[in-house]
Amino acid sequence: MTYCLGILVNDGLVLAADSRTNAGVDQIALVKKLSLFDGMMDRTIALMSAGNLATTQSVTTLLEQALGSGAPNDLYAAGSMFDVARIVGDTLRAEVAREGDYVAPFGSPDGSFIVAGQIEAGPHRLFQIYSAGNFIEATQDTPFLQIGETKYGKPILDRVISHKTDLDSACKCALLSMDATIRSNLSVAPPIHLLRYESGSLSATNHRRIADDDTYFNSVRKAYAQGLRRLFNRIPNPTWG
Repeated sequence: MTYCLGILVNDGLVLAADSRTNAGVDQIALVKKLSLFDGMMDRTIALMSAGNLATTQSVTTLLEQALGSGAPNDLYAAGSMFDVARIVGDTLRAEVAREGDYVAPFGSPDGSFIVAGQIEAGPHRLFQIYSAGNFIEATQDTPFLQIGETKYGKPILDRVISHKTDLDSACKCALLSMDATIRSNLSVAPPIHLLRYESGSLSATNHRRIADDDTYFNSVRKAYAQGLRRLFNRIPNPTWG
């Protein structure tokens, strides 16, 4: 399994994805789940995946092969981020349909994606693509989207993130959301790929690979844990009778 998170704020986007994949307790590997399509000056597009690894890798490869071809699934020819989401959804739907009957006896062929980015003067946008190929978009009222092991990392997002959150705070919150998930689920693990995208930059240069021994990541984890314990100890115990 995996955990991928996308955050949409006024100033831009924050994306985070872990790297663990497993097909049983004795088949655990590290696979990068964040792909960047930024070979054109007029756009930056990012893709994160969860679910059946064969399905999601196939979809990503098909999209990479089509770049610059002018084909219907060429992300470099898409006129808007909505069009990008439709292309990813159509490609995913076709791949699930193609492989579904063969994979079904052994497990689910389903996969899901988070798609984010910006094209030219259009707004930065964030989408979640379901296995059926349909999708939803993040809004000011719903400023983050998650796929994979979502439940453990959601509480801090609900309490902290709004569309007014600044980008650096959103990055910090994304790492704490990742940490909560890593602590509670063995199927999620570093390295974490973190992208901080500033609206209008059309650049993915603020991209970091965060390993388990990363100094900043560990300082944030430690400070948050200590702060929670101090806060817990200051809250009065319940009274009885």
